[in-house]
Amino acid sequence: MAGEKVNLTGARETLLMTLYGKALESRLPNSLLEDHFADEAVRKIDYDFSRLKVDDNLGIGLAIRAKTLDVRVEDFLARNPGAIVLHLGCGLDTRIFRVDPPAGVDWFDIDYPEVIELRRKLYPSRDHYHLIASSVIEPGWLAEVPRNCPAMVVAEGLTPYLPADEGLRLLSRLVSHLASGELMLDAYSSFGLKLLRLHPSLRATGAEVHWSIEDPHELERAVPKLRFVEDISAYKPEHAARMGWSAKLFVRLWKHIPALRKIGRLLRYRF
Repeated sequence: MAGEKVNLTGARETLLMTLYGKALESRLPNSLLEDHFADEAVRKIDYDFSRLKVDDNLGIGLAIRAKTLDVRVEDFLARNPGAIVLHLGCGLDTRIFRVDPPAGVDWFDIDYPEVIELRRKLYPSRDHYHLIASSVIEPGWLAEVPRNCPAMVVAEGLTPYLPADEGLRLLSRLVSHLASGELMLDAYSSFGLKLLRLHPSLRATGAEVHWSIEDPHELERAVPKLRFVEDISAYKPEHAARMGWSAKLFVRLWKHIPALRKIGRLLRYRF
């Protein structure tokens, strides 16, 4: 049977990079993510993944970031019965299946219409699971989201691709619409964006990155309802043990050199 053909370019095509990286990591012995849905999706798609130049090191790095976010989502749901989850720019990520939220948790995956159409073909539906076909920077989609529930908002691998002014407007709309909750997002320094632009996988897609965040408190000043909680390293040495020697060396340096830690990290806020 022919696979699902995809015709994605630029930032949209990068979702295939992250999907493939998570699938590769899930095929390794002692996988951290065990993302079998991602592995199955890769096998269903008619696309030359080799052009993205994704290797095991990148796959492991993506898995570490995804697992860190999964754990934070699970913790939030355990502390907030009746919460909702918003996954911004979800791509083909399978977090809802990895987390498997408790019955009654409404989960919203938001992405471009062509991405949501592809998700519908690749993944099963489930109760309380909502797919919203829209660019995240369009304001109208929030009307579909309840206002009166605690919300966990996840933006994995999204912020670099947004213009800074559009990103800040998005965050302002979110905290104005939602009653309370937490936000987790990637933050890259300007040097981090320069390194991203040089990465072979990103260059293969032609995607452009724009928004750098040097100081976590920048977002507090721009969006006053946000309260910075923690800065989380995107890499953990114990999880990086399966990487190649050069990648392991970088992770060790990352841990001890503050300037390197600012290249790429996860930020957590309350609102």
